[in-house]
Amino acid sequence: MSGAIASFSAMAVAGREAALDLDTFEIMLYRSIVGMCIVFGVLTITKRWGEVTRRNPQLQIIRNLAHFSGQNLWFYAITVIPLAQVFALEFTSPLWVLVLSPLVLGERLTPMRALAAIMGFIGILIVARPSPDSLNPGVIAAALAAICFAFTIMFTKKLTRTESIACILFYLTVTQVVFGLVAAGYDGDIALPSATSLPWVVLIGFAGLLAHFCLTNALSIAPATVVIPIDFTRLPVIAIVGMLLYNEPLDLFVFAGALVIFAGNYLNIWNETRRPK
Repeated sequence: MSGAIASFSAMAVAGREAALDLDTFEIMLYRSIVGMCIVFGVLTITKRWGEVTRRNPQLQIIRNLAHFSGQNLWFYAITVIPLAQVFALEFTSPLWVLVLSPLVLGERLTPMRALAAIMGFIGILIVARPSPDSLNPGVIAAALAAICFAFTIMFTKKLTRTESIACILFYLTVTQVVFGLVAAGYDGDIALPSATSLPWVVLIGFAGLLAHFCLTNALSIAPATVVIPIDFTRLPVIAIVGMLLYNEPLDLFVFAGALVIFAGNYLNIWNETRRPK
């Protein structure tokens, strides 16, 4: 989890620095190319190309389109609002899964899940503090990114019923290179990374894969009730990073809202892990 927290924080800083030269579509294009090279290399070294199947192509595309949209919104948000605010709103993704899973996965919305979702919505209101001044495009982008990530989580769950992680990562990187080429090149002008932005782009590619690798391994070693509270320490870490690097003030409302969002998440996980199978 320490690796995941460091990777997510590094990706946020690298994304903000790379945005000085590249737009979000170009960042996603180069990030996906770096990720594709890593995935191809790992599949070759571990001889797991046989796990890459052609089942569920439509679901793979829909899942990766949701992730591509969410990641672009996230990269935009980190350039226009404080990093801590982006991370706080991102933490609502599991709560959006609770609300949307009856539609996508056919799961039941229990009273406890509904309570957790309501707490998450209250936390959003505390973080965003909707008003003509505070409800800006960055806040809206971060909130929409969380919803896109929720769809990504749900479609990933459907895919894991038939596909391996290697297969999912293969299609993730390949399709997002295609999406990136289309989105970045629609105007006929794709900017190449400069000598300054290239290291940041490479860091984004490595940090993105490493963060999810660390998080997945943490969940395989320890219960979610242990892992998730550690994941929420990303907020104070990124708040301190934002303060030191970008002179962003520490907003008590962001921490208060994130605490409510965390309580909703943890309450649901605690209830689910203690319910009879």
